[in-house]
Amino acid sequence: MSNEAKKQEILEAFHFRHATKEFDPTKKVSDEDFRFIMETGRLSPSSLGYEAWKFLVIENEDLKRRLKEVSWGAQGQLPTASHFVIILARTDARYDSEYAVNHQKKVKEMPEDVLESVLPRFRAFQEEDARLFESDRSLLDWASKQTYIALGNMMTAAAQIGVDSCPIEGFNYEKTHELLKEQGLLENGQYDISVMVAFGYRLENPQREKTRRDFDDVVQWVK
Repeated sequence: MSNEAKKQEILEAFHFRHATKEFDPTKKVSDEDFRFIMETGRLSPSSLGYEAWKFLVIENEDLKRRLKEVSWGAQGQLPTASHFVIILARTDARYDSEYAVNHQKKVKEMPEDVLESVLPRFRAFQEEDARLFESDRSLLDWASKQTYIALGNMMTAAAQIGVDSCPIEGFNYEKTHELLKEQGLLENGQYDISVMVAFGYRLENPQREKTRRDFDDVVQWVK
């Protein structure tokens, strides 16, 4: 496939994708296709390479029912989606946390001397540049930003294989937090909820074409 054909295929996927409010409950995304979608999330980039996320694929019907009670933005998606995912963000993504240090050593296989040399730079970035230590919420919000990279990649990858999706922020944070905590899904406070996303196949096509601001209103060339 030529580069022009590849670019056209990708743009077509972006035009195809829309925030699907209701899915066809009789159609299911295959295990192979869904694993592919999740893999694009796993392989997504993140700040400092921390991968400060976890993807909960909600299959329990009672939990879906309870989530529906606290998620006003998922009323049509929760009962009809083929797969419903809650994306969590780590609460302990500090440069010197046990998680971050172990991640560098065990996942990234960073030698001890290299780790010692980069930790001061990571500390300066988090503490001085991004000012993430001003509150626990600041650090969580930073980790949550990373989850949106994975979210976008998963939705784009889904669209490229003809699978619909819908990102969902319409939920009561405190009630959803308590529900997931009750289920033991926040791992003793190491994670918290960031965003939700549903996948499946649309029940109906959108009633109008995708609308966006003009290219020149969005892109500014600074020379």
